[in-house]
Amino acid sequence: MGACSHEHHNALHGVHDHPNVAQRLAEAENFCAATGARLTPLRREVLELILNASAPMGAYDLLAKIKNNSDRPAAPPTVYRTLDFLLEKGFIHRLTSINAYIPCCHPREGHQAAFLICTECKVVKEASAQGLLDQLDALASSDNFDARHSIIEISGMCQQCRKQA
Repeated sequence: MGACSHEHHNALHGVHDHPNVAQRLAEAENFCAATGARLTPLRREVLELILNASAPMGAYDLLAKIKNNSDRPAAPPTVYRTLDFLLEKGFIHRLTSINAYIPCCHPREGHQAAFLICTECKVVKEASAQGLLDQLDALASSDNFDARHSIIEISGMCQQCRKQA
C-alpha cells in the first residue's frame, strides 16, 4: 500500500509531510476491506485526527478531540482498542518515549522504522533504517530470540531548534 505519491521510502522525512489525508483514509478503507477488517467510524475518526495533526498526539489529546455522534463521549478503553487496531494494521506508530501516536508514512503490517524526535519543537522524522533493523534481527537470532517488535527512537534537537538556541 503506497500511501504517498512521492518516493522517499528510505529517506529521512517529516511524518506530518503528507498532505493528502483523504487519499490516505481511502487507502486505509481499501486495505481493511481487502483484509476482512473494518475501519469503523471511530477508527476512521482517530486515524483522521492523527493524520491531520501537526505533531504527535497522546491518547488523551485524541479523546478530547473525538466528535462522538452520541451524547456520551468515547471511553478511554475504546480509544485504546482503536489505537491498538490502527497500530496492528500499520496505519500509525506509537512513540514510546513520549507516549504519543504519529501516522505511518508507508502503512503496512509489520513495518518498522527509526524516528528522530526533537525535544524542543516536537517535530518527528521517520526513516527506514533497514540496515540497522537487520542488525537487530541478527542479534535476536543469535540467541534464538523470536523478536516481534522493535522501535528505534532518537531524541534530541533538530537543526532549526539548534540554530535558534
